[in-house]
Amino acid sequence: MTQPVEALLESDWEESFHQRYLERGFDYAERARVRILRIDEQSIHAECEGGGDSVYQQVIALTRYRGYDGVRYECSCPVGDSCKHCAAVMFHLISNPQALEAGSASERLNSELETWIKCIPEWDADSLPSKQDADVRIFYKLKKSHIGQWILELFKGRQLDDGSLKDLKAFGQLTDMLNRFPNYMFDVDKQIGQSLISSQHYHSQNSFPLQGRHGAEVLALALQSSRLFLDFDPPQPLGAGPLKNAQFFWAEQANGNYRSRWRSGDQVLDNLLVLEPLHYLDLSRRELGRLSYEMDDKLACHLCRAPEVLARDVVLFSHRINAVDVPIPPPKELTERIIDGIEPRAVLTLGSAINFRHWKSVPEHRAALTFFYEGHMAGDKASTELSILSGTEILRIQRKPDVEQAFRTVLRKVGFKKTSRKSLALADIGGELFQMADDDAWLAFMDKGLPRLRAANWQVDIEAGFHFDLQPVEQLYADIEESPGREWFDLQLGIVVDGKRHSLLPILLHLLRSSPEMMDPDNLDRRDDEELLLLDLNGGKFGAGPGVKVALPYGRVKPLMATLGELYMKEHRGDSIRLNAFDAARLNVLESVPLTWQGGERLRTFAKRLHESTHAHVPVPAGLKATLRPYQLEGLNWMQTLRELDVGGILGDDMGLGKTLQTLAHLLCEKQAGRLDVPALAVMPTSLIPNWLDEAARFTPQLNVVALHGAARQKDFASLAQYDLVLTTYALLPRDLEVLKSQAWSVLILDEAQNIKNPTSKAAQAARELNARQRLCLSGTPLENHLGELWSLFHFLLPGWLGDNKSFNRDYRTPIEKHGNSERMHHLTARIKPFLLRRKKEQVATELPPKTEIIHWVDLSDGQRDVYETVRVAMDKKVRDEIARSGVGRSQIIILDALLKLRQVCCDLRLLNTVQTAKALRSGSSKLISLMEMLEELLSEGRKILLFSQFTSMLVLIEAELQKRSLTYSLLTGSTTDRRTPVRDFQSGKVSLFLISLKAGGTGLNLTAADTVIHFDPWWNPAVENQATDRAYRIGQNKPVFVYKLIARGTVEEKIQALQEDKAALAGSLLDGGATGGWKLEQSDIEALFAPLPKS
Repeated sequence: MTQPVEALLESDWEESFHQRYLERGFDYAERARVRILRIDEQSIHAECEGGGDSVYQQVIALTRYRGYDGVRYECSCPVGDSCKHCAAVMFHLISNPQALEAGSASERLNSELETWIKCIPEWDADSLPSKQDADVRIFYKLKKSHIGQWILELFKGRQLDDGSLKDLKAFGQLTDMLNRFPNYMFDVDKQIGQSLISSQHYHSQNSFPLQGRHGAEVLALALQSSRLFLDFDPPQPLGAGPLKNAQFFWAEQANGNYRSRWRSGDQVLDNLLVLEPLHYLDLSRRELGRLSYEMDDKLACHLCRAPEVLARDVVLFSHRINAVDVPIPPPKELTERIIDGIEPRAVLTLGSAINFRHWKSVPEHRAALTFFYEGHMAGDKASTELSILSGTEILRIQRKPDVEQAFRTVLRKVGFKKTSRKSLALADIGGELFQMADDDAWLAFMDKGLPRLRAANWQVDIEAGFHFDLQPVEQLYADIEESPGREWFDLQLGIVVDGKRHSLLPILLHLLRSSPEMMDPDNLDRRDDEELLLLDLNGGKFGAGPGVKVALPYGRVKPLMATLGELYMKEHRGDSIRLNAFDAARLNVLESVPLTWQGGERLRTFAKRLHESTHAHVPVPAGLKATLRPYQLEGLNWMQTLRELDVGGILGDDMGLGKTLQTLAHLLCEKQAGRLDVPALAVMPTSLIPNWLDEAARFTPQLNVVALHGAARQKDFASLAQYDLVLTTYALLPRDLEVLKSQAWSVLILDEAQNIKNPTSKAAQAARELNARQRLCLSGTPLENHLGELWSLFHFLLPGWLGDNKSFNRDYRTPIEKHGNSERMHHLTARIKPFLLRRKKEQVATELPPKTEIIHWVDLSDGQRDVYETVRVAMDKKVRDEIARSGVGRSQIIILDALLKLRQVCCDLRLLNTVQTAKALRSGSSKLISLMEMLEELLSEGRKILLFSQFTSMLVLIEAELQKRSLTYSLLTGSTTDRRTPVRDFQSGKVSLFLISLKAGGTGLNLTAADTVIHFDPWWNPAVENQATDRAYRIGQNKPVFVYKLIARGTVEEKIQALQEDKAALAGSLLDGGATGGWKLEQSDIEALFAPLPKS
């Protein structure tokens, strides 16, 4: 083994390969697809079997360039280098070190013999050609590409006795063919193959472009094979045509243009192959032949590629062709004429540029003097005449040196001195260069000398960027161009100078980026409004680069700078800056500038409406089964306004104020307006699915609603478009993403949107991938821990509105959270204000009734459902047997015990305390989960909460969950000896959550500090339930009270809730155990109480 190769194997050679190629290469090596051909002092030669029948050759060579050791991994496969085949060779050598020894130079013959021996094919009698394969051949197809290049394609197939071709397949095994030389190859095929491989020009594995002399040689061989076709159907091979003499000419077209053409005698040759030499293709005779002509082959090819000469360029082109020393005839012949006696006209051009001397940028200013004769500019002083093309004539105009010298004398008198052309100033202007002694001299000339020259009929042109040309600003303008899809718009801000428009954006962006302190609000405030800012319209600083200078008062610049300070990192396209459509809200800042607006009326109205918070006034949708309170109507109007403006927002009302109802009313408006042409999608925690279904059924029965929940949800995937509203959960959203992405949505709603506060969570990423016309977030706590959570919600709602995460942290989160920057806080508040509608309970207290009761529906977990059904079936039979045996009146104890067990299942399986429920416990308690979600939101809103349960064992379980979350609370049960302390702690505000058992706190307490009551497990006698609620809702209460009842849907809780409404007396007697005469359970009541759960 050679030391260099050994060192290569011990190096970090894997870093030269993509991980995918390493994995495939290792697999190839393991499958023994690699064969080492030879190993030299500095290289490894191998071959590797590829896909199909292909075999590729590899050369791994050690290189040294400028003292740097490197490795070159080359392969004959389409990838070409550092491919999976090269990786396979390296893995093979590492796992088979004997291959290195066998291939070392000391134990080898010379390379040709070694290669020959290794390539001796194995003898296989079965590989001899059969009669069926005896007619296999390689066929060649001549094809013209879409760019006009001729390509040779290789196919393998059979030619039948009738001349037809069969089993044609693209032949991409050229390298392998040359190594093995199969029986269907002839010498001419081998010559073609070797020539094609040597050219190293591939379109694909069986496609080779024909170029130059090499292409002509390959074409001759293909003709020699008698298997060269233009098309395989019919299979008529091309024949060799005779050598033809050809002449080049320019063919005039009907439109006056000229094209390069060739003819042979009187025949114009239409089909040429631009090779060396040129070839003609006679389609009618199916012949291909060479052309003979009296010029070099390369020149002939160059003429074939000549672009079409437009009619307006023919004379000039002919003039230029005449000046070229090659035998090319011009399209037109030209004549010459001498003209004398024309007076020159002097033109003085002023300009500036930056030059670099001694590592410093130095501004330089120049004046260029040029002379024009009949509108034609004269060259340098040494030329005595001008050569001008006029029509089909060449005019030779004689110059007047004495007159030109008089003009130079005038320039010297006003202070100019002749200078060299070593400056970049006016580098593209012809004529003679002059300069002034210093800046003061330039200013004196601009003040006095320039007017005198113009009065003497001099033409003085001032180049854009000339440093001493300060122009007056006539007007400021703003142009808006909206995209067709309204996803973005281009904003251009500019000024009008001398009747011309100039964009200010590149200039201001340059200033903001080069001098960021200029956008600092404090710095701008210190500037007087009348103070002038000098701007270079080419983006440079005054006196330090080329450009027209203007002066703008800071009073006009401040709003522009303040706005651009937010946007300067955005994409800008030349004179405009491209902004997200949501950024239109920023335009309102510019209203204080006296701008002339063009375009963007819709966007400016959008900005104005957002700034002024003016909402559309829509009527309550017909058929809404609820009376909207004023603040709820405002929420509906707000959502409708956002929809009208094509934006989304966050409805951040406190819990209990009806966010779901407002959203359903919004969807009903959309349906009645015909805009709910595709369904809306609402994503929420699993626990809220029952409540959305209930409220949609109660308030908007016109909406066709489906919940994608549970394993059976897949049956609804194909029919989503038939619904008005689709409900799903954050847990299922990533799993069902592909289905949900394929459906367009009218409105995408995230309820409890704080679930996407982590922007990298699966739910957040999935939500951003959905396609919806409007996006809404519902959350009473859009910000819980830090500002990054708010950014995540806006990243979903209005991507880019708060910048990317990095810029948001830099511009807002860090200054606000770490440095307490109130200005940044104020700016962020103003930024999100149009898109956030948040009402706290205290703000709308006058619109609320004294007591609001809300049913919070809960679906049992799978484990709870299984246990519930098991208990229900057993209790149903037990109750029926007892009633049949003893009658209803004597079966109360059995009935109450059965109902108790079912109610315990609804609360938490741990209340049963039975061994058979152990497996079901892992599914958790749906009620407890929902309660914790409610408490986190309510407590974050500052609510004071009374939580009632008649099961003290349930309160113990709730305590454990509260302690896990470090939530403080007071507790009052029958075993509490000190009742005054927990009551005092709650009333004084020391704690905001009070856990109370029914027996301990159902009566006798005055807890008017509370504004929220939660009944974890319902009490079926309304009087008992009301007594507990009245601990908060009583005389002295000055706040509206919200009462939440957690009811397990489809269970005995829901059935007796119905009984409470329909048969209050029966329900009260049934569960209080206070049956006093007249109580009769009908058969329908038994059926309802012990009915099975509905299918999920």
